[in-house]
Amino acid sequence: MIRSLVLHSLVHSLLICAALVVTVVAAAADGEHEAAAPETNSDFYAFEARRLDGPTESLDVYRGQVILVVNTASRCGNTPQYEALQALYQEHRDQGFTVLGFPSNDFGKQEPGSDRQIGEFCKLNYGVSFPMFSKVHVTGSEAIPLYVWLTSQPEPVGGPVLWNFQKYLVDRSGRVVNRFDSKVTPDDPRVTEALEQLLQATNPG
Repeated sequence: MIRSLVLHSLVHSLLICAALVVTVVAAAADGEHEAAAPETNSDFYAFEARRLDGPTESLDVYRGQVILVVNTASRCGNTPQYEALQALYQEHRDQGFTVLGFPSNDFGKQEPGSDRQIGEFCKLNYGVSFPMFSKVHVTGSEAIPLYVWLTSQPEPVGGPVLWNFQKYLVDRSGRVVNRFDSKVTPDDPRVTEALEQLLQATNPG
């Protein structure tokens, strides 16, 4: 009789321990889910990137602007697009528009230089004055968080980066609203008309 009571008590204790373990595991899983939530819910302004000249900058400083995000390279057939990007920036920057350039060596190893070399090349050859950031990965497992977020947007505004000078157009609310492939130049009507619509819609008159 005593042995039966002891055995019953032992089984009961084991069941309580098992229930506690399940509760702890479930809570841990919930905690992991909650920790991942900010990344899932991130918007454009939640990210940061290092400028070519060194300091890390929060992209929140561009809040309220229309933004064209471009992955660039210095030795690509598309490299002359720097000229049209600069012209677009100069034409519309007073309306609240900017270009953000992200040099990358991911495609054809066409951006082998250092940040200093990239900066000198852009300024000397194309007079680039729009913000340029440190060389980064824009695809693969080493892609920076901003590009992970950009490429994870639903098609057709999102999707993977396929080559140098792919463009993402971001509205004043931080939403990606257009994606333009590498061969679509900055002065293409598809780009300029989409840009002007965003600028006019938020700056009536």
